[in-house]
Amino acid sequence: MKGDIDDPKALIREGYNIAGITYGECRTIFLAWSLGVPADEKPMAVISRILNQYGSAHPDHPMTHVLKEGLEASPARGRRGGWRGRRQS
Repeated sequence: MKGDIDDPKALIREGYNIAGITYGECRTIFLAWSLGVPADEKPMAVISRILNQYGSAHPDHPMTHVLKEGLEASPARGRRGGWRGRRQS
């Protein structure tokens, strides 16, 4: 295992180690990482643990901002698109 239990591929750790990384690049890394979260894990709990591990040492890092956004609630779903959204009940 290259990383740890919460970041097995060490994507988040490496994101923190890249000098000059941008917010957009951190979002891309976060997306790649999130696809690897096991189905039996609660993503919010894993994000919290990773944020506790790295966030306090790097409060202004773009990855910290992305992780904090990952903890925010998803917006409520609106009208569905396509034919289901247009059909009459």
